[in-house]
Amino acid sequence: MSLSSALSIAQSALMSTARQTSVVTRNVSDASNPDYTRRIAVVTSTAPGARSVDIQRVANDLLFRQNLSALSAYSGQNALYSGMDQLDVSVNGVDNASSPSTAIANLQQALQLYATSPSNQNLGSSVIDAAKQVVRSLNEGSKAIQDFRTQTDGQIDTAVKDLNSLLGQFQNANQAVISGTRSGTDVSDALDQRDALLKKIADYVPISTFTRGDNDMVITTGDGTTLFETIPRTVSFTPSAGYAAGASGNTIYIDNVPVSAGSGGNTTASGKLAGLLQLRDGVASTMQSQLDETARGLITAFAETAPSMPNAAGLFTWSGAPAVPAAGTLVNGLAGTISINAAMNPSTGGNPTLLRDGGANGAAYVANTSGGASYSSLLVTYGDRLDQPMTFDPAAGISATSSVSNYAANSIGWLQAMRQQASTAADAKEALAQRGSEALSNATGVNVDQEMSLMLDLEHTYQASARMMKTVDDMLTALLNAVG
Repeated sequence: MSLSSALSIAQSALMSTARQTSVVTRNVSDASNPDYTRRIAVVTSTAPGARSVDIQRVANDLLFRQNLSALSAYSGQNALYSGMDQLDVSVNGVDNASSPSTAIANLQQALQLYATSPSNQNLGSSVIDAAKQVVRSLNEGSKAIQDFRTQTDGQIDTAVKDLNSLLGQFQNANQAVISGTRSGTDVSDALDQRDALLKKIADYVPISTFTRGDNDMVITTGDGTTLFETIPRTVSFTPSAGYAAGASGNTIYIDNVPVSAGSGGNTTASGKLAGLLQLRDGVASTMQSQLDETARGLITAFAETAPSMPNAAGLFTWSGAPAVPAAGTLVNGLAGTISINAAMNPSTGGNPTLLRDGGANGAAYVANTSGGASYSSLLVTYGDRLDQPMTFDPAAGISATSSVSNYAANSIGWLQAMRQQASTAADAKEALAQRGSEALSNATGVNVDQEMSLMLDLEHTYQASARMMKTVDDMLTALLNAVG
């Protein structure tokens, strides 16, 4: 081997080692970056004594796809559970302190006390005060639900805008990958950026991807709707300024295809958008229907009756008074408009004794015809009605036959059972997402100990190449001295 060949080999070795060292250094510096994929420097012999170094990403497509799926599932589940937690406190208060069920139980107690001493007008006023609390809990609960729906609508609008922004960023990253692939330059950083954006997109909608020529990527949703192909597809949504009971929310469209809401406590929603839709149009709307049915049941239970006369709204009244709402038929928004009959309300000049005697709707409805101060039959009847089965609209999601007091309690039970399912599922899906992320990191992430060991090997290689160059230099010096 000539000295020039030896020098060329040593130089090539030094250059290769320097390139490998820079790759290891980059790996170590980005070891804590969850969106960084480890690089390896592959040394290839191109000619006797010549080497080239190619930079390759350590990717695992199967684990990456599983990670995207797990992220979407957890995002949808977490959106549902977090929203239900907020909704529960807004409507029922901490430990159900301000729930209609608690208020109805207090009303029953006040009614029983009044029935034991019907001549005590203070006890009569206490019943009216308890009834006011029932009305307040229903009115405020209804408002809280519709405010929650409006707030959720705003979150959907923000999420759609964020998703469109991410798709725009993805277009730039994808174009960088395509351009780099065509020119033969290293596209590792662009691929990392593209994968990081895919994780963020999967937070909003479930996605699948496939790669075409020049590393060009296409994104579809879980149901096959195209989300990105060369350019982003439009994700559109029109928010509502406010909501009324029974009003449906606007739909999210991806490339003119509607996004479906999730269902169930262990929700079928995959991605934040589907979870928010389920909250707005599923959970919140069902809770509103249950409040409306509770209000209808109260109006029915306290309705005044009379021979040959239609039942008329008594203690609790509504916009359709004096008529009583039809049995077993949901009246949207009733919980928001139910009120105390002015004829019995001292605050509006009414007389609480009308609850004991009857007659808020005229003389034909007077039950205590003798005017006895100890008359309690009507009060007992009202108390019994609160515990007697009546028909409720099955569209509200709980038992169609129940007493008013049990129905209000069942409404809380329905929400708590669904929250428990959502909580358990959220924990499970979070664990799955974490394990998927860890498996992907173990396969494609940076192990600093491994990199430092490799750096030590490269240092030895560098030292050997340097010694070889020193030897060649010494031999050339000796040769020149001999010639001189």
